[in-house]
Amino acid sequence: METMDREDDKELWDVLGHVPEPTLSPFFARNVVRSVRQKATRFDRMRGWFGWRRLAAASAVVILVIGVTIATHHPVSQTPAKNDSDVVAKIDPQDYDVVADLDELIAWDENSVWEDKPTL
Repeated sequence: METMDREDDKELWDVLGHVPEPTLSPFFARNVVRSVRQKATRFDRMRGWFGWRRLAAASAVVILVIGVTIATHHPVSQTPAKNDSDVVAKIDPQDYDVVADLDELIAWDENSVWEDKPTL
């Protein structure tokens, strides 16, 4: 890159020679300090972004999405059972023995000696 000499463009250098130097306002320092203080910090910008309105709207959307997800993945069965006798026919005979044993266990627990006479 070449540097520009005074002889290259005399008119430009003459115009630049007649331009007055910029002067600063006596209140320049005060204005700079005020603008620095007024600039929002990163925390202030984040706090402003998470206002009550936005949080309420975001919460409503999240609840709606969760509700739709639950409703689509766990649909409620609206079809009635074809025939209740089919369900009873599918029960294994051994299950009846287990239920009878459970009934006996419950009856024994209700008549247990331990409940009548506490040892404490």
